[in-house]
Amino acid sequence: MTEIPDLQLNKHQAATALTPPSRQLHRRILTAFADTGHAPSRNVIEQMALDHGVDPGPALSELTDADVLAVDDHGEIRAAYPFSPTPTRHRVTWDGSAGVYAMCAIDALGMSTMLGHPVIITSTEPGTDRPVTVHVDHGAALWIPDSTVVFAGASGDACCPSINRTCHHINFFTSHAASRDWVARNPTVTGIVLDQTQALASGVAEFGALLKL
Repeated sequence: MTEIPDLQLNKHQAATALTPPSRQLHRRILTAFADTGHAPSRNVIEQMALDHGVDPGPALSELTDADVLAVDDHGEIRAAYPFSPTPTRHRVTWDGSAGVYAMCAIDALGMSTMLGHPVIITSTEPGTDRPVTVHVDHGAALWIPDSTVVFAGASGDACCPSINRTCHHINFFTSHAASRDWVARNPTVTGIVLDQTQALASGVAEFGALLKL
């Protein structure tokens, strides 16, 4: 996997470090999201925890402190990486699914391995809205157009959670030239361009094992 400095691509590491009760709740939240296509509510999550002998307060605090989950002021999910509860550029579908939105391009690329089946990612390029489609089957992918790359960027304070700092800046671009043009117009965002092999490997490494930990 390509090292991407200072972009907080550390969800696998963070999930691995969770205590067993929090890890169990994390898995159940991700599974519920994948099964329904939307985020479970705070009330549902709390009941889910209680039903399996987990104290929801400390577990949810641990998940947000580890930045594997982000919530709003009411405790409702803002992000359950790799899933987004609100529409983003990155729509992910598979056979028989309601479909989900991914928080960013790398999150989308990791879903096939995490879920255990092929997925189709439909996205758009920032600034131009040119379409990008990626058919992903675990560690293999078909990219349309075949010149597609991923720009992995970040802005803001390094202590911010991923949703505030990186998620909006990790996107598909139809070519290296297109990504360079966008970066030139957005000087407050710093990052690197990943080729297809690097981007897919990053997604698999970050999210592929989250339901198996």
